[in-house]
Amino acid sequence: MSKPWIIVGGITLALLVGSFWYAGMVSEKNNEGITFNPHIKGDDTAVVVLEEYSDFQCPACAAFQPYITDLLAEYGDSIRFEYKHFPLPIHRHAEAAARAAEAAAQQGQFFLYHDQLFAKQSEWSQATNPTSFFLRYAEEAGLDVETFKRHFNASMIRDKVREDAAFARSLGLTGTPSFFLNGERMVFRTYEEFRTQVVGLITGSSTAPVTADTASVEFGL
Repeated sequence: MSKPWIIVGGITLALLVGSFWYAGMVSEKNNEGITFNPHIKGDDTAVVVLEEYSDFQCPACAAFQPYITDLLAEYGDSIRFEYKHFPLPIHRHAEAAARAAEAAAQQGQFFLYHDQLFAKQSEWSQATNPTSFFLRYAEEAGLDVETFKRHFNASMIRDKVREDAAFARSLGLTGTPSFFLNGERMVFRTYEEFRTQVVGLITGSSTAPVTADTASVEFGL
């Protein structure tokens, strides 16, 4: 009487082993070809370095993005601008959006996709599952969609986004967008204050960026 149970147990074990093996094969396939580089605009050798910790689902980040574009259009030869991921837990699709942007980065189109995510934030952020939107944006950007899908689901990209968020928290950041200017955390209440600090450092009218003794304005909360 015990033999049928032995057979069933053996089949169950074989199925479990097979499922783990298949999952591992899929994970390995999704991670193929992935490399990570900083997301930089402007002059990579500039002495003025502006870092943004941002969340693609944060409305304030989307509102701020055109100002960054304008600043770089005017002073891009004098600034090294770097975008860094800080998806906030209060935004349920922020981590997935960051993964999508990283998947686009694997095909050399991080900032093109970055701009799409912010421009269409009101569309994908309201969806129950935004994946179909992310795939459509990839197609509109001229990406290889099948490769994008693999990388979007890659464990390496998921881990990278979570590591970036953990690093942002280790800096004491709690809101987005948060900025560092030449390594110092910026404090400002308006875009004009922000621009004055950055341009002042570029032109020499300010010897150093304003630094933070307390938390910066938490735009994303």
